[in-house]
Amino acid sequence: RWLFNQAVCTLYAFCGVLFGLCSLTSLTVLSTVCCLKVCYPAYGRCWDVLSDLCLHPSLVAGLVPGAWSYGPEPYGTACCIMWKASSREATLYILALFIFCYLLPCLLILISYSLILWTVRVSRRAVRQH
Repeated sequence: RWLFNQAVCTLYAFCGVLFGLCSLTSLTVLSTVCCLKVCYPAYGRCWDVLSDLCLHPSLVAGLVPGAWSYGPEPYGTACCIMWKASSREATLYILALFIFCYLLPCLLILISYSLILWTVRVSRRAVRQH
């Protein structure tokens, strides 16, 4: 059973979501910058523009007041998003969170590292031919 009140539960869950999203966003920015530096060296200095993307999770997670609700997990040891959405706004928030803060960053990471591997492979072939 959760030992603290609902306000502490909400703060605990919000911080968990926010820091998790910031972590994934940092990995996404890092993979994108690596891809730019390896695959497109002329654009490798675009870090200033990409670093602004770190605000993305906080905007999605924090600027939608009332659309999310947090509560204790089934075992009561921690708090998280109430995945069983009871309203349309909560369902849309969970879908937006999944698509824009999980699915798209994961796809961008996958594409970035795939481009890096492809560039290295093409470069290796070019070196072998000469």
